[in-house]
Amino acid sequence: MKEREGTDGTAVMDVDQRDAIILDMLEADGHATLVQMSKATGLSVSAVQSRVQKLERRGIIRGYKAVIDHERRGLPISAFVSVTPLDYSQEADIPEKLHGLDGVVSCYSIAGAPSFMLLVRVASPGRLEELLNLIHRTVPVSTESTVILQTYF
Repeated sequence: MKEREGTDGTAVMDVDQRDAIILDMLEADGHATLVQMSKATGLSVSAVQSRVQKLERRGIIRGYKAVIDHERRGLPISAFVSVTPLDYSQEADIPEKLHGLDGVVSCYSIAGAPSFMLLVRVASPGRLEELLNLIHRTVPVSTESTVILQTYF
């Protein structure tokens, strides 16, 4: 695995074809076994284990997570909320202030008119309205919401 400098100055690890297979398998199923990855790559189980550990140490594999059925969990409403600062001098503070609000799953910095895109999950349309009101009380922004009807992949 070779290291090179990325466009932003951070270290980027080049991965070979076998590492790519391992990464693809783990991304599709975090419970993929070393034996399954060994068969897919043609490497021994111990060689696969060593590669996975290197990928973890170098931060390419950042963690493992479960895929949740949010509707069954009681959070059937998912939406994208675009966030545009009213005062751009406070723009840098917005992610930190929104982090941890109940219902806000993730915050993305994006190119274009809105500065950020939130993914939110709530139990009902009323809870979405409450969350939007809370966002507006927390930071001086305008928002636009798009409710997700169905996720295909």
